[in-house]
Amino acid sequence: MTEALGSTATPESGRPEDEVAARKGRRGGKRGKKGPFGRLALFYRQIVAELRKVVWPTRGQLSTYTTVVIVFVVIVIGLVTVIDYGFTNAVKYVFG
Repeated sequence: MTEALGSTATPESGRPEDEVAARKGRRGGKRGKKGPFGRLALFYRQIVAELRKVVWPTRGQLSTYTTVVIVFVVIVIGLVTVIDYGFTNAVKYVFG
């Protein structure tokens, strides 16, 4: 196998950063230092940070989207009702 020119790592030793981390016995960086409550607090802080990035719809957009969904659901309910009625009559006709 060919190695990249200027590479300081040898196949036996791996990356130098991995060796340093293995010698110190640390796992996971910051997560390894905190207890379960610290990790839980970090999790919730990350949730709040992600929710702040969300582009929330305006009231007009929200009412438009809601109306579209309700109309679509009513149409699908009507379609399923018609299909169910047709199958019911077909089964009555076939099996008497």
